[in-house]
Amino acid sequence: MNVRITPRRFTGAFKIPASKSHTIRQLLIASLADGESVIKYPLDSLDTRSCLCACKAFGAEIAEQGDGEEISWKIRGNNGFKKGADPHTVIDVGNSGTTLYLALAVAGLQQNPIEFTGDEQIQKRSAAPLLDALAGLGVNSRSNNGCAPIMISGPWKGGRVSLPCPTSQYLSAILIAAPLASAGTVTEIEVPLLNEKPYIEMTLSYLKAHGIPYDTSPDFSFFSIPGGSCWKAVSSSVPGDFSSAAFPAAAAAITGGPVTLLGLDPQDTQGDKFFFEMLNKMGCNVQYNDNGENGQSITVSRGGSLRGGIFDLNKTPDLLPAAAVTAAFADGDTALVNVAHARIKETDRITVMTQELAKLGIRCTELPDGLVIHGKGALSSINSPVIDGHGDHRIVMSFAAAALGSPVPIEITTAECAAVTYPGFIEKVIG
Repeated sequence: MNVRITPRRFTGAFKIPASKSHTIRQLLIASLADGESVIKYPLDSLDTRSCLCACKAFGAEIAEQGDGEEISWKIRGNNGFKKGADPHTVIDVGNSGTTLYLALAVAGLQQNPIEFTGDEQIQKRSAAPLLDALAGLGVNSRSNNGCAPIMISGPWKGGRVSLPCPTSQYLSAILIAAPLASAGTVTEIEVPLLNEKPYIEMTLSYLKAHGIPYDTSPDFSFFSIPGGSCWKAVSSSVPGDFSSAAFPAAAAAITGGPVTLLGLDPQDTQGDKFFFEMLNKMGCNVQYNDNGENGQSITVSRGGSLRGGIFDLNKTPDLLPAAAVTAAFADGDTALVNVAHARIKETDRITVMTQELAKLGIRCTELPDGLVIHGKGALSSINSPVIDGHGDHRIVMSFAAAALGSPVPIEITTAECAAVTYPGFIEKVIG
């Protein structure tokens, strides 16, 4: 689907969708628990629907209640695979890399083979480091050079393995699954490389909340997780998603705003709240509001010019597209660095942003581990360009924000993929 976005000032108050990272973790944990859990206000998107289908394939019983912002999912877990999965189970994760990586480790807890597949992008995203680590723990796998389709089966025997993590999801996968190994089994993980550290802090917050023991070094370079634990059935709510909030926030920074973003908790473990610190340093006014019973909100506006800067995105690679389009409207250079792992997302986002910003007259210098955007303060007069969204939700949403500050309307391809994480965002931008 192509959309044509007309320039305008972007203002208003918007409820931010629930966190995809939290929703998927809560779904998997509830599916492995013994008893009935309720997830309130989850993200209902293409990616989380893929995870929901995976959980059903694992044997969880899931009932959906309500609709819109009042949705909740009631989940009766499979008691840590004690009931097992059906033989010859095939799980299609769609476009959800988070579901794929986390569910791969979970599948290693039981004997019956489970096959994972996904869309064209998923079939190009390698899980090889995770599969190698799982093999060292006794888990069997077959794959297409580390990519889907992937066949997984247990048993989980434990041991000591090395797991480099260009994506933190590899480590989160083992942290979620390892506690459910049989009593007396110990899983030890050496982590020579760890990107996206805040997502590990998020995963560990669930282990702590469920009373699951583990040991780790202060820098997260080593973990030891004993088996014999269980995930508990709980009732919980899902906080707003700072990753999704980056796009209306970028639109406010580009056009001036003000935009108020509802449902965000600044105390949450999500690393992508760093985007608001970036915007403040670039010249935006970022105000945190306490709305009493209605929770907290963040208001973003801009009166003066945006200015460039140097930002380390190692912990928050998903911010690169939104940060890059914002930097296109800044005066001077903006360097987004230490983020080579942005190349192994749905697309090589460093190269894609360089290519597509060039269509808006913005020159970028591509680095092995980042991007320098040579901002002009505004977009020059350009012919109405067609931006290729590359089927990547964050590319599409970042250029939707950029289009609002363009001197001419901009057309964006594959706009439907924004629904992977932020259903309704394109409609909000179109107005």
